[in-house]
Amino acid sequence: MLRRVHRERVIALSGPRALLMQAAHPLAVAGLLAHSSDLEEPYERLARTAKVMHTIGFGSRAEADRVTRQVRAMHRRVRGRLRKPVGRYPAGTEYRADDPELLLWVLFSLVDSALVVYRAYVGRLTRDEEAAYWQDYRVVGRLFGLRQADMPRTLHDLDDYRHSMLDGDTLHVTDWARERARSIVLEPPVPLAARPLVETANFVTIALLPDAIREQYGFSALPPVFVRKALVRAGAGYVKRGVLPFLPRRVRLTAPA
Repeated sequence: MLRRVHRERVIALSGPRALLMQAAHPLAVAGLLAHSSDLEEPYERLARTAKVMHTIGFGSRAEADRVTRQVRAMHRRVRGRLRKPVGRYPAGTEYRADDPELLLWVLFSLVDSALVVYRAYVGRLTRDEEAAYWQDYRVVGRLFGLRQADMPRTLHDLDDYRHSMLDGDTLHVTDWARERARSIVLEPPVPLAARPLVETANFVTIALLPDAIREQYGFSALPPVFVRKALVRAGAGYVKRGVLPFLPRRVRLTAPA
């Protein structure tokens, strides 16, 4: 299922959404993003993430072990303490990049974003198919250093995790993340001729964010959320029914697929 989902080029739209979700976790910002250039160079991070995921999904086991070993080594070097209180976390709270809680949030953001984009632009997935996709991602989690016990066991358990994170008090978009988020989504360094395409992708990214996270980022209320979502649904329906079925495989699918 991971190969079936990630072979679609349109899944690239899930990258900015996943990165914004990751940055909504105060400790993930401190432990995984602020210690690197990832929010200064978001598209480089997204390209690296895509390369790693393609290696895991379509490469050999040896290649997957090699790239994830490098990531785990990098994570082990990153640790520290919060300088200021953020949300429910007091100043001095310890963080480390290999913390299972943070790794699970990052993993979930990738899973959730890919499924949201796949459903919108490619097609419906049954609960059994989504469950199989999550089981594939549990393998990915193990490669990144998570234990089986660190991850929701079933799709139902994953749903419970989603609700606990989005409805609880763990997530808190900091001023630092909010500032970087605007540069990620609204001001990428692209030629003027590419701006219309970027603005379209931005519109989609913001519309597909979970409501609670989008509100914390303070993205513009215009057009209203229900209008924005309706426009994205209409565009996605057109792509799903009128574009993707007619694209040659070499255009529609990623090179590794």
